[in-house]
Amino acid sequence: MPLPYENSTSGDKAFTEIQKILSRFGCDNYGIMQKARDQVTLVQFDWNGRTVSLPGHWGGYTTTWLREHPYTSRMRCTEAEHKDKAMRIAQIAVCSMLRDWVKAQVTAVECQLMSFEEVFMPHMLLPNGQRMVDAAQKLLDRKP
Repeated sequence: MPLPYENSTSGDKAFTEIQKILSRFGCDNYGIMQKARDQVTLVQFDWNGRTVSLPGHWGGYTTTWLREHPYTSRMRCTEAEHKDKAMRIAQIAVCSMLRDWVKAQVTAVECQLMSFEEVFMPHMLLPNGQRMVDAAQKLLDRKP
């Protein structure tokens, strides 16, 4: 069985769909950014004065894909080329996963299954620019 999303073909199409979903939902200042050095695709938007930042990390997907598709000497590429292929697949897969995640969460809010805060609070930015989930994690990691 293939790894979910490994056959996704267009990150740009997923980005366009994310923007349409956020626009219909009434979001302002939405955008998508690639942070190649950090291997992160970032979806960020404002809704009713709240800024939400959703990072999608490709590194974990790359590692999982390589575990599912290990390099062998019989391949028609070098090990480095195989790793590059894994990263390209991961980058596109993460775009599609973010699209589906955003669509599901926005739908949950629109259908009143959950409130905006219940869905997006961990990813809301604090005044210092830090996501709430990251601030909470630091508090949980503190040793008394």
